[in-house]
Amino acid sequence: MLHDVAIVWFRRDLRLADHVALERAARASRRIVCAFVLDPELLRGPRVGGAIVSFFFDSLHELRGELRRRSSDLALLEGDFLAELRGLIRRTGATALYYNVDYERAAIERDERVSTALRRDGLTVEACLDHVYYGAEEALKADSSAYTVFTPYKRRWLERLEHDPRPPADSLAAIARKLAGRDVIDTTREVPEPAEYGHERSEHFPKGGESRARAIFERFIAERIGGYAQDRNFPAEPGTSHLSPHLRAGTIGIRTCVAAALEARAAARGGRRSGAETWLSELIWREFYQQVLANFPHVESEPFLEAAKRLKYRESEADWKAWCDGRTGYPIVDAAMVQLNTYGWMHNRLRMIVASFLTKDLLLDYRLGERYFEQHLADGDVAANNGGWQWSASTGTDAAPYFRVFNPVLQSKKFDPDGTFIRAMLPQLAALPAAAIHEPWTLSPLEAEALHFRLGRDYPYPIVDHFEARARALAAYAPVLGKTARVPK
Repeated sequence: MLHDVAIVWFRRDLRLADHVALERAARASRRIVCAFVLDPELLRGPRVGGAIVSFFFDSLHELRGELRRRSSDLALLEGDFLAELRGLIRRTGATALYYNVDYERAAIERDERVSTALRRDGLTVEACLDHVYYGAEEALKADSSAYTVFTPYKRRWLERLEHDPRPPADSLAAIARKLAGRDVIDTTREVPEPAEYGHERSEHFPKGGESRARAIFERFIAERIGGYAQDRNFPAEPGTSHLSPHLRAGTIGIRTCVAAALEARAAARGGRRSGAETWLSELIWREFYQQVLANFPHVESEPFLEAAKRLKYRESEADWKAWCDGRTGYPIVDAAMVQLNTYGWMHNRLRMIVASFLTKDLLLDYRLGERYFEQHLADGDVAANNGGWQWSASTGTDAAPYFRVFNPVLQSKKFDPDGTFIRAMLPQLAALPAAAIHEPWTLSPLEAEALHFRLGRDYPYPIVDHFEARARALAAYAPVLGKTARVPK
């Protein structure tokens, strides 16, 4: 039996194409009402910043425009989720609610509260799998336990793909002539500006919206995926997909990306095939961290490894502020932080470098950096961000030993050899020769004088000696993680 009206509750899935909940609702109802509930507590809270709020609001603007172009609208609500959805249900006469699952702890608690109450009210409520390709319980070990190491997880994921491929959801076709008219949705508020919640916009932040996601995606597949395996590590090159904010907000679907990776891999030859394989592997990394969050929810606030809870971090407000402001005296670290603070995005290689510097060279708590990234990234996804930080801090699922400490100078020379990225982010170093751009303290007095450059005035001295800091980190980590740490049950 078809529902007369079903509500699709949008959250981190701000698109109409390849949308599982939208497709399911369309096939099970005569009319669909699309809704989004703004959470003022979250929007004013410490876990978001201007970049991600601006991105989501851009995406809401476009989603509303697409719905209005189809003679419908987005029911944009604000306040308590349950109360707002109940009010919309009363106004529209809806008898069903569809939404896509989110693995963040707060989202799970919210969804359980709303679903339980609405089912008691007599509604049909269906939670759909959309944000990930396979659910957290769908790619498990033979004993039904969750994977804690990426490589075997990837192997299992690919095995499942062979017999259970999931093409993009045909939601655009399904919603044809199913969207409720604006008269059914009635009055709805306008999409707000970030300033209403205390955030600033910037022309430098990534722009949201399904059409932008599609344009970036198509260009990447057509022009860059073949060289992705080599180019993705160089921050001065446009080698990455730049789709992470769109996957975070759901302005593009994961099934669309996986299908494109598989098609590119099948069509490519020689070295270009490795580009598609590497991108697919990165998409599986995203899946891995999502299932880690779902199966080990304690990682949101604590180290994955039980033993790592005993690590003794330093406390240094001066070092913390220098890291945040890009004033550590290590150009690659500082250039990366300028990129983050200015553009609301950071190249993935740089994320590893700055995270290693904070947690190993400065021996500061990884949760400080994790939260800072949440507040400044347009793609601030809890699962991926937490997984990356715990990987760098050696507190997470990574199989590598604790004594992996990135040397920022060697990383800089390897991945920004000419200093192109550093010069773009740190113009005060632009005149330095390639031999000194990665370590300005090596300039001779004559060279510095000729360049009118003075260390300590134009650019800070390094706040730590890397080799001394590495020894300090190893001394702190060895008693805690020197032996194989137990994996939490």
